[in-house]
Formats: sequence, structure tokens, C-alpha cells
Amino acid sequence: MQFIYAKFIPLKQHHSLVYAPPLAGIILIVYCCILTFAYANETDLNHKIIIAHRGASGYLPEHTLASKTLAYEMGSDYLEQDVVLSKDSVPIVLHDIHLDAVTNVRDVYSDRARKDGKFYAIDFDLHELQQLIVTGRKSRAATYSYSDRFPKNSHQFRITTLEEEIQMIQGLNKSTGGVVGLYTEIKSPAWHKTQGYDLTTIVLDTLGQYGYRNAADNIFIQCFDPAELKRIRLELNSKLKLVQLIGENAWNEADTDYNVMRTPEGLKDIARYANGIGPSIDHILSSRFGKITVTELVNEAHNLNLLVHPYTLRKDSLPNFVSGFNELIELLFEQAGVDGVFTDFPDLAVQFKKQSNL
Repeated sequence: MQFIYAKFIPLKQHHSLVYAPPLAGIILIVYCCILTFAYANETDLNHKIIIAHRGASGYLPEHTLASKTLAYEMGSDYLEQDVVLSKDSVPIVLHDIHLDAVTNVRDVYSDRARKDGKFYAIDFDLHELQQLIVTGRKSRAATYSYSDRFPKNSHQFRITTLEEEIQMIQGLNKSTGGVVGLYTEIKSPAWHKTQGYDLTTIVLDTLGQYGYRNAADNIFIQCFDPAELKRIRLELNSKLKLVQLIGENAWNEADTDYNVMRTPEGLKDIARYANGIGPSIDHILSSRFGKITVTELVNEAHNLNLLVHPYTLRKDSLPNFVSGFNELIELLFEQAGVDGVFTDFPDLAVQFKKQSNL
């Protein structure tokens, strides 16, 4: 009942409720409870979606407009945006709070690292950030994580703002008649607060300016931090579809126990504020002694009417228990019954979906 009560907070602000006759008031409360329950469970478990993970990042540097445009053309249903803030509070599309792994920041601003040796996006204003070149993802040893992907010596890619990406997606939807949606992640909101910034409200305000406000709008909001998703739903009263990302405790993404989150009780808690979960593939499929096992996570989530969108399908980084991309996506869609997948290679996933009539 906590979720239903919280959804009534905005209604209490309407003075007409205070003066409603008792019977009318009871009818209104029952009606609103029905709407609230329906809204909390407003998911489509039959429609399978392809989410372009940081764009078509298997072919072009992640989170660049070029990567997103290619993913759009490949037939993706949603394009993912990871969002952090610049020093001047501009939401930018970047997977990490640091710049080291995907830009040449060390060459351009060599004296701007913090004491830990890392370069933080929030220490640079937008103008400074847009002087940087975006490259393929590098490891700590400065070697490229995926050697067969786009060449590292290109100088044509730049950091994109959330507003620029929204304009591009909405522009292509208009010019092509498409209906591609956004899949936006609030990155490290608790850390942003320690720096004096409220990332979430800035992102929601930006999305609202472009018409993303309601559950029916073509967007998902995802986050690893359950406290922030609860805040979005219960304190900020957002009606947008929310997805609880589920990671590993060792990642320190949030002050929570992800192992507990995957239990039936943990999923029940998620269902009070979110529309779906985003687990790792490893949380759904496992292999022992050559036998592939499907866990109960998807079934348990579906019993609570939660969507399941696992991450991340990569043809160049497959689990050792499958022989190819199609085998993995077949296991996820047809054996495990997931509702969508994140992939660096949206063209392959779209092709499989079409061939399988999903």
C-alpha cells in the first residue's frame, strides 16, 4: 500500500477533495486506487524490443551521434543514453563519470586530473568537453577493449548533450515516420549529489521540455540506484516507465544488495515503484558441466508484471556456453522469455527478431 499512498500525494493538493461528500470521496478513492494499480503494472509482456546499447557501439564509438544514427537506421526500437553532468549543469551522454576511457582528455587537459589520477566530466564545462575527441573504449592500460571495432585514430567524434540526442531522435522520427524511443540512464545520482548537483531533476526537466512526461511516452528511465528510482516515482511523482538495473555488489553502483534484489522478495519491492528490471545476462542464463540453465528470474519478474531487459549482447564478447550471437539471443528471447535486449549490434538482433517473427 505504500506505493498507492505515495501516488495520492499530488491529489491531496486539490482542495476539492477536502470538501467532497463522504460517498463521493470513497468512490473517488476506489477509482484512483484502480487507476494507480493499473498504472503501476502498465507493461506489455508480448512486445519484444531491441535496445541499442550506447548506440550501434559495435560499429562506431559509443554514445556518439554517428553511433546513434546508425542504430536508428538499423531498426532499433530504443536508443540508450547514459547521462552525467558537466560543470555547468548540462546533461551529457557519457557512460562514465570519468572521461579517461573514451576520450583524449589526458592529452588535452593533462593537468586537470583529480588526486586519484582520473579526469571527471563534472570538472569541465560544456565548451571544454566539446574540445575532446571521443574514441573507442580503452582499458586502464590504454589498449582498446575491442580491437576489431572502429579504428582508434579517427578524430571526427565529439561528446553529445542529451538535448542534441533527443533532437536527433525526434527529428528522424519526424522525417522517416519512425517511432524510436529513448532509454535513458541516470548515472551515479548519489555521487552527483556529493558534488552538489541533482542530476535526476535536471534530466527529468530536459526530458519534460521535449514531451517525455507520462507512462505512455516512448521512453524508459533506468538506474542502478533503487533509492533514486523510488525518489523519481514517489517524491518527484514521475509517471515515466522506470527500470531497475541489477548489477553485482562488487561494482559499488549503489548502496544496495543486488543479490537480495534478485530474490522473490526483492522483486516484489521493485514492483512497488518500477515497471521492469535490467539484469545481467548472467542473472538469467548459466552453464554447468556443459548444460545451460535458465534461472527463475524472468518467470518471477513476469509474475509481478515486471518487464525484463537484460544487458549486453555482443558478438565479439559472447558467454563461453554459446557458439554465436543468434544462439544467445534465441536462448534469451525464446527459452528465457525476456522482453527485450541491450546489444552493441542492433542489426543482428533486429534481423533475428524479424526471422523469428517476434
